[in-house]
Amino acid sequence: MKITARAILSLIPFTLLVGTLGCERKIGPPNDQDELMRPENVASFDRLYKQNCSACHGESGSGGPALDLANPKYQALVDDASLKRWITSGMPGTQMPAFGESAGGFLTSQQVDVLVAGMRAQWGPKDHSAADMPPYSSNAVGNVEHGQEIFRVSCTSCHQQGQQKITDASYLALVSDQSLRTIVVAGRPDLGHPDWKQVRPGQPLTDQDVGDVIAYLHSLRSDTPGQPYPETSPKR
Repeated sequence: MKITARAILSLIPFTLLVGTLGCERKIGPPNDQDELMRPENVASFDRLYKQNCSACHGESGSGGPALDLANPKYQALVDDASLKRWITSGMPGTQMPAFGESAGGFLTSQQVDVLVAGMRAQWGPKDHSAADMPPYSSNAVGNVEHGQEIFRVSCTSCHQQGQQKITDASYLALVSDQSLRTIVVAGRPDLGHPDWKQVRPGQPLTDQDVGDVIAYLHSLRSDTPGQPYPETSPKR
């Protein structure tokens, strides 16, 4: 059958119409709404945590270089307002950056709320064993001498030279008093660090004891961390 040039030309508009029908289709798995969603609209705890938190706090909330969020005693200790404040604005005196839009980050206030609620749902305390723990923060004035004695008796067996020497000024320059207090009270089970009850079996640390230990550690901080040591003798 002979096809004329006129017939071929008449088919071109039809061919273009059929070809454009698939232009709206997305290449890849069908119905993948996550890829189409704008970052500020993501409301999945798992996705927000993986993208913003897991590198420091561990994939499952523990085992990372930063505080283990999956510790039920930590979740019992810290309040929602503090969690939201640290996520939004960062924690002064530590490596924790600000993630909230109001502080220059990328997370909306609603996304911060999703993270807080997700932590509570996944890692919140399942019993009342932490009901009598010292408070998250305290205004009590610490006694350096008493704190040093508690540290010597209860802590140096692990925190001595060559083993997690937290009395080193370089370490103390990277951690805030609040972070130290949190670890002393809630422990770090992912690292084998005891909580306030386990430090002295049968004699839990009181609020004042914790404050005294933190006051002692605070007294060891350098005013100029990372800077050259001050001169001890005049130049000649």
